[in-house]
Amino acid sequence: MIILEWFSSLRFRVFARKYLTQRRKVAKNGNSLTQFLKKIFPLCFLSCSLHAQNTSAFRNASLPIESRVSDLLKQLTLEEKISLLGYQSKAVSRLGISDYNWWNEALHGVARAGNATVFPQAIGMAASFNNELLLECANTISTEARAKYNLAFEKGLHLQYMGLTFWSPNINIFRDPRWGRGQETYGEDPFLTATMGSAFIKGVQGNDKDHLKAAACAKHFAVHSGPERERHGFNAIVDEKDLRETYLYAFKKLVDAGVESIMCAYNRVNGEPCCTSNTLLHHILHDEWKFSGQVLTDCGALNDISSTHKTYASDVEVAAAAIKTGVSLDCGNILQRDVMKAIQQKLLSEKDVDNVLSYSLKTAIKLGFFDDHNNSSYAIYGADSVTNAYHTMLARKMAQQSMVLLKNDKNILPLDKNKYHAYMVVGPNAMSLDALLGSYHGVSDKAVNFVEGITHAVDAATRVEYDMGCDYKDTSRFGGIWAAGNADITIAVIGLTAVYEGEEGDAFLAEGGADRKNLSLPASHIAYMKALRKGTKTPIIAVITSGSAVDVAAIAPYADAVILAWYPGEQGGNALADILFGKISPSGHLPVTFYNSFNDLPAYNNYSMEGRTYRYFKGKVQYPFGFGLSYTNFKYEWISQPTVDHDAISFSVNITNTGNFDGDEVIQAYFKYPDLPRMPVKELKGFKRVSLKKNETQKVEFKISIGELQKWDTNNRQWKLYPGAYRLLLGSNSADEKLAVSINLSGH
Repeated sequence: MIILEWFSSLRFRVFARKYLTQRRKVAKNGNSLTQFLKKIFPLCFLSCSLHAQNTSAFRNASLPIESRVSDLLKQLTLEEKISLLGYQSKAVSRLGISDYNWWNEALHGVARAGNATVFPQAIGMAASFNNELLLECANTISTEARAKYNLAFEKGLHLQYMGLTFWSPNINIFRDPRWGRGQETYGEDPFLTATMGSAFIKGVQGNDKDHLKAAACAKHFAVHSGPERERHGFNAIVDEKDLRETYLYAFKKLVDAGVESIMCAYNRVNGEPCCTSNTLLHHILHDEWKFSGQVLTDCGALNDISSTHKTYASDVEVAAAAIKTGVSLDCGNILQRDVMKAIQQKLLSEKDVDNVLSYSLKTAIKLGFFDDHNNSSYAIYGADSVTNAYHTMLARKMAQQSMVLLKNDKNILPLDKNKYHAYMVVGPNAMSLDALLGSYHGVSDKAVNFVEGITHAVDAATRVEYDMGCDYKDTSRFGGIWAAGNADITIAVIGLTAVYEGEEGDAFLAEGGADRKNLSLPASHIAYMKALRKGTKTPIIAVITSGSAVDVAAIAPYADAVILAWYPGEQGGNALADILFGKISPSGHLPVTFYNSFNDLPAYNNYSMEGRTYRYFKGKVQYPFGFGLSYTNFKYEWISQPTVDHDAISFSVNITNTGNFDGDEVIQAYFKYPDLPRMPVKELKGFKRVSLKKNETQKVEFKISIGELQKWDTNNRQWKLYPGAYRLLLGSNSADEKLAVSINLSGH
């Protein structure tokens, strides 16, 4: 039956054409029959081999994943298995397996892969406190990823950044505002980070339990947040209480949510390099959490272990240790180069290789790499699924909800178009593409800068002028001041871009080696704001771009209103205009604390949480975690006060919009703990975003698991609910107490 099937197949027709071609060559050249058979039989065997590939169990989509993985492992040689351990996985031609580059980025849109929708930077999306909107943005990202993958597949291309395995999100805790990469995170709070991170991975991976739309990766595991210059040799010292309650909290939540991959970090934790850590990878991730996905290294992390950490004498020993602790994929070349040597030296066995490779093969199968591409439910995505109108709308909506109103003297905002007819837009970031994009970005043909957004928002009878005004260095020579004095209102766009804060090597203009040396805005920007205020009697609106906390107090006296725009993505200009002119009310809230000075904080390389973030900082701040002004006001009233039932705390409130504008409120629920050593000052344990028309009231219900209030018992090394009086606080930021009530809990 198989032979008859083959004779009627396309492969046989291809074989027949090659047979006739070779037969003609024999006749023409006078070659012997023996020579002819030597040429033609390999073609026959190749064709039969290709047919066998299609009948292999690993290509049978109806079989369980475990059976398919087992079959493929049996067919691969040891050399082929090792070739699949690197991010540039090599083709296995005899089995019809193509080469594949696992390295792709999608932090806030498909990155580095041509035209794609660019959403606000991660820290800005966190400021939305809208996990449902983030999920839809992430779903859009994976739609564009599938479309771009499909289009490349049709051309037979296997380009880096055109794949389906995305090394996002970054869920490290933004514990210190000096860290340049903090902009990639969801902020300083473990609960917010876990909630937003879980939404992101669910959006990226889809809701089909057997097939991944794309694969997400939680990084960097673990205790990783600077200093950037030292990351390749840094040893983060942290006790188990901070480790469990702060640094691992979000990773555990994402593992429980089904994240496909975990990336181990460059640094050491308590002496163990993260990518060969028995504590982190073997004991916690695999044994305790039962993680069954792929573990991959940060790029070059294995090289660091022998060269800078020096915990192993050779790369061969590093390769063996990485495999033994469960690393499946190397963003580097050590595993592909040295695993065979480790086996030859009896440091590893082929079974060890099978164990880790199986995780990557599972991912490949769930992505459909060994199935008929045309049978995939995701094959429908094409060019019309990239940067379409719906995706642009989502980017604009997320940018609107990410921007934070920090100051609004005399309610000057929103601007009345009937009152102001001449606008001066100034500042080095007003026309900047970099100020929109942040780090780890894509590119978009629909990017709208701040000048363009403001210009689009007014009619042709309104005057809009632009002047760069200042640069990033000169503190004495400025432009646009005379013109600003001639306008009805000035909008100054100042701040940072990702070349002044970011990752080592990328933020090439950062004085601190990609990190921040202080909270200050550029001195030239501060001087320019002073000059504007001195030369302009009309109102000034300051718009700050940044990926972290800045010293707003340095420029606030010279501005009538201040908006923090973060790095707002491709629709940043339109979103800012929507807020300025009152199309929507600002509703972003700070996912980080804005301190007065770095001098208020512990040393940067100190990983203890004492004195850090709103959870443990007891001093005065410029703006508290969760802060954000609106154009309207909200009233809170109890409907039902908290009750404890079935290991959960349930309560409900009415939220009423008492102002004159429609707007969104983010209700934040914080808990204070019993007065015991090392308890947080307070902690976010729930939030809800509600949209309210003026004078509208909505009921908002909360149900918070008692498990969320457990703390790590260092003596017994387990989670424990400590008995005592807890206090629930409801408000619009961590310092706000619109409603408060005490709850007595018995421990367990």
